Amino acid sequence: MPVPTQPLRKLGFLTIGLFDGDDPRPGHESTLRIIELGERLGFDSAWVRHRHLQYGISSPVAILAAASQRTTRIELGTAVTPLGWENPLRLAEDLATVDILSGGRLNPGVSVGPPMHYDQVKDALHPDTADLEDFGYERVRRLLSFVRGEPVTDFSGTEGFEVFSDRVQPHSPGLGDRMWYGGASLRSARWAGEHGMNFLTSSVVKAEESEDFAEIQLSHIREFRDRHPQGQKGRVSQGLVVIPTDTATPEQRAKYEEYAAKRAPRTATPQGPARMMFAPDLVGSSAEIAERLYAHAAFREIDEVAFALPFTFDHEDYVQTPHRYRHEAGARTRLATHDRVGR
Repeated sequence: MPVPTQPLRKLGFLTIGLFDGDDPRPGHESTLRIIELGERLGFDSAWVRHRHLQYGISSPVAILAAASQRTTRIELGTAVTPLGWENPLRLAEDLATVDILSGGRLNPGVSVGPPMHYDQVKDALHPDTADLEDFGYERVRRLLSFVRGEPVTDFSGTEGFEVFSDRVQPHSPGLGDRMWYGGASLRSARWAGEHGMNFLTSSVVKAEESEDFAEIQLSHIREFRDRHPQGQKGRVSQGLVVIPTDTATPEQRAKYEEYAAKRAPRTATPQGPARMMFAPDLVGSSAEIAERLYAHAAFREIDEVAFALPFTFDHEDYVQTPHRYRHEAGARTRLATHDRVGR
């Protein structure tokens, strides 16, 4: 088990990218500015969520394409893109294009399952094939094969003045090794490991064999690595909602504590038919958060994190929080010895 002085290898943050439906540009610009700030502060990665028919980022690939032109070093990820809304072939083309533009910094995270409120959106999303669509792991397998350069068609060559390829173009070498699966169950962890993906584990898991969040998450990490071709070297990134308050104003601190308190009841027991467990939000000083993180069994098992910025905060709060993440990287836990922050 790692000791508290062992450094994190990757320190990142995640944002939902909220915007005003009547004036959406400032919200999108805020997201890009936060990613730029993350690079200046020395973060290793910035991740964006994916929200359809809501007032959050609906096209993270477009956002990250823009971010790739305003940054030079920070890795850019999606956490996660629900593939039920996507055509894997077209998505593979978009991902490869952005990866090329970014200089090989893209980290696409995906998940499976029917789209939310599918009965209400299926006629618009899949009007001719709504009842035939497969929303299982096969959709991910197809995406992986396309991204990794496997043939898409048996036709290639020259036709008139046009030249055709039998695989997705552009092809971006290395992108296939940077594909992530966002999983909340043992089955998903097992599948991701067996298919050589990286694994995103977040603040939501299924209570299958326990009702202790950290124990459940730890079991997923170990199941993934047991099945991964690289074993214990299989990459896992943990995402928790972490809100440091060291530089917050009294008003901000009260808002953060109220936010966490309102969400706390759902962390006590499994929620709904799927028995989903939610991790408590971590609010407090850097020292307090560091202590709570190192008491977390799953945190002790990983060396990459992407702390989630809360959903409903203002731009000033989002600016304050990454500054504190960076300061945590100077504290006495793993975050304290993260040797890449600030370079």
